Parts: sequence; structure tokens; C-alpha cells
Amino acid sequence: MLMVRALLTDIAGADTPTASPALVHDLLWAHAAPADGLEHLRIRRLAHGLDVVLFLAARTDEAALRSAGALLDRARIPLSRHGCAGGLAR
Repeated sequence: MLMVRALLTDIAGADTPTASPALVHDLLWAHAAPADGLEHLRIRRLAHGLDVVLFLAARTDEAALRSAGALLDRARIPLSRHGCAGGLAR
């Protein structure tokens, strides 16, 4: 299992997104595909946004990054409806 981090910030420029960590958790699971290999995720509110850690069944770091990126791309529109924007933390 490999870990990939993402950071979500508020679209309107607020310090933190208005969406709760629980809502983001549910949105990501709802848009996860079996091929993503998502096994677990953790989301916590930070001073500058939401810290998202995805735990993925992947053989390489590159494969984990591709899977996480694909999942975040699929969830981008629903997340934006709740005021969140962002992507992988590199």
C-alpha cells in the first residue's frame, strides 16, 4: 500500500474549504473506481485547507500517483460544487 497526499483549498479564497472532511471523504469514496486501488483515506482540516491522504494498492509510486490523480479528476466537479479545489501535493 502506498500513500499519496493532496491538498484541497477553498475556491473563494477563504482560509479553509467550507466542505467538511466527512463530506470530502464520502465524495472521494463515491467517485473511486476499483482500478484506483483505494483502500483507505484520511482527511483533516488544517489552517490552509484540507489535508487528504489516500492509501492505494499500487505497485509503484508512479502508479499510485496516476490512480490518485484520476480519482481527484473524477471528483473535481462535485468537490467544486462544495467549494473545494486542489490536487496532489508534490
